[in-house]
Amino acid sequence: MHSVVPLKVQCAVMEPFYPKVTSAGGRPPAGLERMLWIHCLQLWFDLSDPAVEEALYDSLAMRSFVRIDLERKPQPDETPMMRFRHLLEELKLGEKIFEEVGRVLMKRGLWLSRGTTVDATIIATSSSTKNAQSEHDPQMHQTKKGNQ
Repeated sequence: MHSVVPLKVQCAVMEPFYPKVTSAGGRPPAGLERMLWIHCLQLWFDLSDPAVEEALYDSLAMRSFVRIDLERKPQPDETPMMRFRHLLEELKLGEKIFEEVGRVLMKRGLWLSRGTTVDATIIATSSSTKNAQSEHDPQMHQTKKGNQ
């Protein structure tokens, strides 16, 4: 996405409105482009501010996408994300950004829709792969976790 969708135009539009420092001596604001990418993740995966914060901690892929290296710098928490979203709403830019990203992708023959994340938690169940009719169920699979 970084090579396909340039956010430079959106950054230039928002730059005059984006805070350079935080009030009350808090953490310095995350980069504008990073916040735009985080906002894109929120839109694409239908994540709330707390949910995207948690997803960024849990998912190396999402952290890599928004270029967060936790060894160098902490990621933004939900409060700056909420403030950023409110700024986008105030400037009426949120949906425009999503539409522009979609237009750029369509020009390149790509399609974008909202996504979802799937939890692949292993749960305990019977070891049988047969269904109620005592036939092999093609959707049933077994796996190992440790020695179980």
